[in-house]
Amino acid sequence: MGSRWIFDGRIAGIGTASGLRAVVGIWEDSPFGSVADVMVQQPWGHRLLLAPTPEVAGFIAATYSFDEVQVVDVSATLAGRTLTVDAGPLAIRAATGPRTLLGSVLRTVPHGLAVHPRWLSAVNPLAALAAPGARTYGTAGSGREEFYGVTDLHHLTSAVVTWEGADAGVLAPIRPPVTFGFSSVPPRPTVARVRTTVVEA
Repeated sequence: MGSRWIFDGRIAGIGTASGLRAVVGIWEDSPFGSVADVMVQQPWGHRLLLAPTPEVAGFIAATYSFDEVQVVDVSATLAGRTLTVDAGPLAIRAATGPRTLLGSVLRTVPHGLAVHPRWLSAVNPLAALAAPGARTYGTAGSGREEFYGVTDLHHLTSAVVTWEGADAGVLAPIRPPVTFGFSSVPPRPTVARVRTTVVEA
């Protein structure tokens, strides 16, 4: 087994009525320190990475698939029940709601087990049943294996999203699924507590 990188934080999946979809990573602890990044897919399918530094952009682009990469100032915070994102052309103000039923189940799994790669490999077939489109283990074809250990999950209940200053529409299901890698996010907008482990195969 090769190098291993661990990212602890949150992932938010957001869809809009215009068809713009975004996946926001808020990493409290990562190989790059405390950082955030945003993956955006336009209604016509164009996939764009918004990353705060060339180093972060290079790592993410080597793990997932994009049509375009931009290095921009990225600020993303989850304070109380408010998610705030400012990333170049994208701005998001979203409200979080109650914990999902799946989130309640996930909280009963001991943390050390819930984020362990062997466990995540084993439960991967169940993940797609519990949250269609989501997987806990796989690869985007980059030669890197990825493990997603989700330990909590909350619905997003509303959002104001703008792209280059224009309203992207009200909060909507994430359809069609985003295509940055092997896994998507659940169709209903959510924010997950997650540990992502990336391993050089």
